[in-house]
Amino acid sequence: MKRYFGTDGIRGMVGAEPVTAEFMLRLGWATGKVFSRQGRGRILIGKDTRISGYMFESAIEAGLASAGMDVLLLGPMPTPAIAYLTRTFNANAGIVISASHNPYYDNGIKFFSGEGKKLDDEIENAIEAQIGSEMQMVESKHIGKVSRVDDAAGRYIEFCKSCFPSSYNLKGRKIVVDCAHGAAYHIAPSVFRELGAEIVEVGAEPDGFNINQEVGSTYPEVIARKVKEEKADFGIALDGDGDRVVMVDQAGEVVDGDELLLIIALERKRSGRLEGGVVGTLMSNFGLEKALKNEQIPFTRTNVGDRYVLSELQKKNWEIGGESSGHIICLDLTSTGDGIISALQVIAAMENSGRSLSELKNMMQKYPQRMISVNCRQGTSIESLQPVDHAVKAAEAKLNGTGRVLLRLSGTEPVIRVMVEGENHELVEELVQDLADIVAQAAG
Repeated sequence: MKRYFGTDGIRGMVGAEPVTAEFMLRLGWATGKVFSRQGRGRILIGKDTRISGYMFESAIEAGLASAGMDVLLLGPMPTPAIAYLTRTFNANAGIVISASHNPYYDNGIKFFSGEGKKLDDEIENAIEAQIGSEMQMVESKHIGKVSRVDDAAGRYIEFCKSCFPSSYNLKGRKIVVDCAHGAAYHIAPSVFRELGAEIVEVGAEPDGFNINQEVGSTYPEVIARKVKEEKADFGIALDGDGDRVVMVDQAGEVVDGDELLLIIALERKRSGRLEGGVVGTLMSNFGLEKALKNEQIPFTRTNVGDRYVLSELQKKNWEIGGESSGHIICLDLTSTGDGIISALQVIAAMENSGRSLSELKNMMQKYPQRMISVNCRQGTSIESLQPVDHAVKAAEAKLNGTGRVLLRLSGTEPVIRVMVEGENHELVEELVQDLADIVAQAAG
């Protein structure tokens, strides 16, 4: 199994060991030791629906209890739900066992502080240092207690509903909801159904192995077909841990994270609720930047990864940011990216404006953009691929100021993302394929 530490969500600790049950036990113990220095407390554990979650949950739970920390088990829950519940239960920290949009055989850990945010570097470093120590269980009378929170799902459903204007409901709406056979399978349909919508469920039957398997936000064509087949008003597709969302309009056209981000930002400006500007990433389509500029809304880019978006939002004291993948952060509502809450903000914009999702989507004219993922060896750096730098410069010269080229290492798997964007679709297709071939050859 591949090592993965939640770099696409709240950043966890980067460790040197593979994700095994033994490592999870040590990680739980080390985390408990660090937090127990502040006195006895409690830590929440949630997970997505992959089969390994049962094993890793038990291992982390045992480690935490052996270090003297009480544990609250939430079961399968979206990543943003853990952030919310960590705050509401006044816990010391929250732990999510999830590999997000990756296949079932990948595994990882995400951490949240007691405020539902990224752990301080000081705490992360302390946990990492503690892992190398000899494990010693506390005295029997100090062993932590473990209990299960039976109403965790209900609590989070009510929170999500509270983020939708109470003056509106979804009666008369038919919505296709794709949960990617992931952590939101028992949450998302209930949220939209309880707000009055007729729901058609897709990807809501997890079996431990089918998470993200040709469903969810990384396969929007599935929900696009379903929306047209069901003659639904629109569709909502989440990823395996529920922190990303992609939508589909009535015609089956995909509305990606850049377009959703613009819809939310423009609605907030219209209603006088936009604080500052919008944060995107290096992968954000130039059409987003141009549309925001036309509306005189400040825009800035960060490196790819929601932790960079979050950091920039906090630095500028802004509230709205996100990625093309659909990981959108609304800091006035929650402390991390949340697919359900982001979708609710878009639906609220539809209700407030009286416009369809298709009409709102057309407020942004996207530049042709193509990305190819090229496999590479673990530890590969783009700088080490000598022929690539020359190829990038040659591609940029051909674009002649009408586009851009971006190469970056994925934070979740051993691949290099090759992206070309420009006004001319044919040129973009030609350049991205040529560049991907060169990268593939250089990366072996």
